[in-house]
Amino acid sequence: MSRLDVAIRAKRHAGAPADTLGELQFSAESGDFLAIVGPSGAGKTTLLKIIAGLDPAFDGAVSAGRDTRVGFVFQEPRLLPWLDVADNLRLVQPDLPDALIDAGLAKVGLPGTAHQLPLRLSGGMQRRVALLRAFLIKPELLLLDEPFISLDAPTADSLYDVLAALRADVMPTTLLVTHDLREALALADRVLFVSKSPARVILDHRVALPKPRHRDDDAVSQAHHELMSRHPELLGGLAAACPKPEAV
Repeated sequence: MSRLDVAIRAKRHAGAPADTLGELQFSAESGDFLAIVGPSGAGKTTLLKIIAGLDPAFDGAVSAGRDTRVGFVFQEPRLLPWLDVADNLRLVQPDLPDALIDAGLAKVGLPGTAHQLPLRLSGGMQRRVALLRAFLIKPELLLLDEPFISLDAPTADSLYDVLAALRADVMPTTLLVTHDLREALALADRVLFVSKSPARVILDHRVALPKPRHRDDDAVSQAHHELMSRHPELLGGLAAACPKPEAV
């Protein structure tokens, strides 16, 4: 995939009294990992849908290169309950052979589950299947809409490792929406903080910490403390604009 360029001037949902997204611009180089953090209702999910091409009704432009393969992981795993794991994976690649399904499931820590129904899997296991499904198409652009929400810390940490292992094979440009700043600092190369609706980027923060990282690492905790000390109202979408990336 070539460089991702997002230049949104405005986005308003039909019947809404005001814009959901305002002047919102950023770029990402191929293989970058960006996290998008901001208050509830700021339009972060709307932004991902626009980038994915699922919502064309906006003023602006998104450029990700021609015929870019896009993987999308939602807040819920979205596995069809009447299909087993293998057939849920085949929704994105119908001719996927059993051997590749078994190998993929082993890679995400789910050996021997190909013929189980989703309801027999825990929430964390279902999310492993959803991550694997997104990577089966070898995405050049990966969009993650709070895929680790509501998970306990150990389960989330294990899924961070799964994501890192899957990304290492294809290195897609990745955008993660999350409310968890520690998660963003643990996973991303840059964190884009957006304002209250109509959303705009108010801080582009470069995470200058070695990988791998986890949300409870001392270095992540220190980066979180320093960032919140400098910008105490940041998570409320109230910080002053910062036109250039800031690194810690």
